[in-house]
Amino acid sequence: MKIAVISDIHGNMEALSAVLEDIKNNDCDKIFCLGDYAMAGPEPAKTINKFIELRKITDITMIQGNTDLMIADYSDELYSAVKNSAPVMANALRNDVELLSDEQKTFLKNLPAQIKMEVEGVKILLVHGSPRKNNENILPDMPLIEVEKMLENVDEDLVLCGHTHMPCGFQTSKSQTVVNVGSVGRPFTENPDSCYLILTVNNGKCLFEHRFIKYDKETASKKMLKREFEGVEKLAQTLLNPKERHF
Repeated sequence: MKIAVISDIHGNMEALSAVLEDIKNNDCDKIFCLGDYAMAGPEPAKTINKFIELRKITDITMIQGNTDLMIADYSDELYSAVKNSAPVMANALRNDVELLSDEQKTFLKNLPAQIKMEVEGVKILLVHGSPRKNNENILPDMPLIEVEKMLENVDEDLVLCGHTHMPCGFQTSKSQTVVNVGSVGRPFTENPDSCYLILTVNNGKCLFEHRFIKYDKETASKKMLKREFEGVEKLAQTLLNPKERHF
């Protein structure tokens, strides 16, 4: 079975469309999506609507990202807390909440935080950040012992995650595999192309392929600039030249 695993779309329809086309061309049987559908992107409402549509016509399994929960549970207190460390992201969050309908916010709120499943003898756990927290980082340069601590209460053979926007993978001393699938909509690697994972499962064995997909970054950046909140130009530039994750 061939499964496409995507994460961190962040309202980038140009990137999502390119990735979905590549998924189709690779004859994937299923799609897993690990969250962060809308926040701080060019077209948050259109992106959520696309996932609502995909649920009706595609074999897709979706979980909730940390920013999806932030949108769903938005409050003035949350805005102030985010603004202390990342003022531009706080402004984006507030503007997202204004743009999205109650139906779209409910859609995000009702997504599960994690999902466990078994595919052809492989036990899989879908998370956004880590098995412990939806906003905990699993990064390429992280010591293996730190990753293993995150898996102390995990029985699954394979953990798939996103959140950091940086693809990577680990094999633990207990023969568990952790793969960060990267980001579709806001990559934070030297290569600014969209990134997702093709997971092939066959008789209990897994093959992993991170795929980097070119998309129309210039159009996405121009659409980002049309969002009306302070600091939006920084996020628009990040799509072209990713340097900082938060502002």
